[in-house]
Amino acid sequence: MTEPMKLFYTPGVCSLAPHIALREAGATFELVRVDLKTKKTADGGDFARLNPKSYVPALLLPDGNLLTETAVLLHYIADTWPAARLAPPRGDLVRIRFDERLQFIATELHKGFAPFTVMPNVSEESRRWAAQRLADRVSLLAEALADRPFFHGEGFTVLDAYAYFALRTYRYLLGVELPGALGAYLDRLSARPAVRAALAAEGIQ
Repeated sequence: MTEPMKLFYTPGVCSLAPHIALREAGATFELVRVDLKTKKTADGGDFARLNPKSYVPALLLPDGNLLTETAVLLHYIADTWPAARLAPPRGDLVRIRFDERLQFIATELHKGFAPFTVMPNVSEESRRWAAQRLADRVSLLAEALADRPFFHGEGFTVLDAYAYFALRTYRYLLGVELPGALGAYLDRLSARPAVRAALAAEGIQ
């Protein structure tokens, strides 16, 4: 019997996005919790040896290949389970635009959390600058969403899985309300069975 995929995760961080996507896709997988301080898995394994980057998410495929980087995992999940319609098909400008927004969340929003999470000795001035920069990016997302139910079309995609993590984290880290329709959007996503199951599995309130 082939071993299922393994998603290496840490509760509440960016590995939540592919976790949600795997559940939305109906994929069979195992969760492996990682302590990012000790670089150990819940069973005592050496995560740094498996993944020299030493951060999550990481997806171990049945053939032994290890995939890393949140956006890459989301692309892989969407393209491996096309019936779930978690991304538009490749081959035209629609997919390029979809990928463009996914990368925007990855580079302009997600990575912008560093001054509030992993960067040491950040000055108050730098925090204010980073907070304003993030607010500007979130405002662009609010404009892009407008009054639509999801960021792409009428159905949930991996773009929404990443946006859910990013917007939830932004609201928590900065203690601010989300602009436009983003607050209601986040509430709708929170009610989805796959999102609720992922949060419960990670022990997140």
